[in-house]
Amino acid sequence: MNKKALLVLADGTVFEGWNFGAEGETIGEVVFNTSMTGYQEILTDPSYKGQIVVMTYSQIGNYGINDEDMESCLPHVEGFVAKEFFDFPSNWRSQKNLAHYLKDNNKVGIHGLDTRALTKHLRDYGCQMGIISSTDLSPQSLLEKVRKHPGISAFDLVREVTTKKVYNWIKGLWELESRVKSQESGENTKLKTQNLELKKVVVYDFGIKMNILRHLVNAGFDVTVVPAQTPAEEVLDMNPEGVVLSNGPGDPQTVTYGIEAAKKLMGQKPVLGICLGHQILGLAMGGTTYKLKFGHHGGNHPVMDLTTGKVEITSQNHNYCVDVKSLGRQVELTHKNLYDGTEEGMRHIELPIISFQHHPEAGPGPNDSGYIFSRFREMIGE
Repeated sequence: MNKKALLVLADGTVFEGWNFGAEGETIGEVVFNTSMTGYQEILTDPSYKGQIVVMTYSQIGNYGINDEDMESCLPHVEGFVAKEFFDFPSNWRSQKNLAHYLKDNNKVGIHGLDTRALTKHLRDYGCQMGIISSTDLSPQSLLEKVRKHPGISAFDLVREVTTKKVYNWIKGLWELESRVKSQESGENTKLKTQNLELKKVVVYDFGIKMNILRHLVNAGFDVTVVPAQTPAEEVLDMNPEGVVLSNGPGDPQTVTYGIEAAKKLMGQKPVLGICLGHQILGLAMGGTTYKLKFGHHGGNHPVMDLTTGKVEITSQNHNYCVDVKSLGRQVELTHKNLYDGTEEGMRHIELPIISFQHHPEAGPGPNDSGYIFSRFREMIGE
């Protein structure tokens, strides 16, 4: 806990702090997340593969880590940055502290630096590559290392986080009174869905969060998950009633196999795209994507549903957006971010396709966007 560490950005800015978690060195794209809680869900979200995450909330680690709140089996961030790390968690559900969890999974963290100054710098100059080190404390040496890195857009990160095999998912959403037993057995979900005719859906795992799968089960779907590289022909042979393209990390243009699959699925089956899946659909339709200056990462983004006028408080994690205007009259814009006006959702004019940039499965306090899964089911029924 008293070992010095440095964070060096590609533009030469240096921040000093203290190491926690694993010792060593790590490189990633540095982004900031404005959520006050949920650091465990953030760490285990595969969409953060390739990135170093800066938490803007000052106290991190104070409720520990537990096995129930994972969004995947492992942490996927390249590094973790906090203002004040707490190594004495106080929560009845905690099973270990954050430092032990990071160390067990070989993830390097740094704390004790001014995260407000760091966040303002990223906001003003944009997200950029950075390096955390507790072993090499030479700013010049670290700067040379980070500037040699080609950037995460040079890699197909989806291949690193997708499942290796097809599997079925039966677990539904958490219920406070039912806790672990009913969720793992599927009993509670059966009670919730016994009056629904289950719709078979195939989910492309581009880096999926478990809560997307839980929401699909609760909405009345029979869920099969397939690897990201699965050809569209294999999915169509499964004869699903709908297809979901999941969230995931990196630049959507690197996921060429996903774009190709989406092209073949459009018009054949109803399709729902979430986050990276939304971007892949935009590219499959012949549109373009663009990179945001510092991305959207947090649990407090207001988004308006233009079809109802309702404003939702949403959870977000993305660096790229679909330029809906580049799609011409194929689609209509359905959702809009009220912070910066960026596009958050679209619906195809003729085909049964809807997609969203924000994360409807996440509950950052409100659960405003959960209706999207029911809307997808209704679209399949129609």
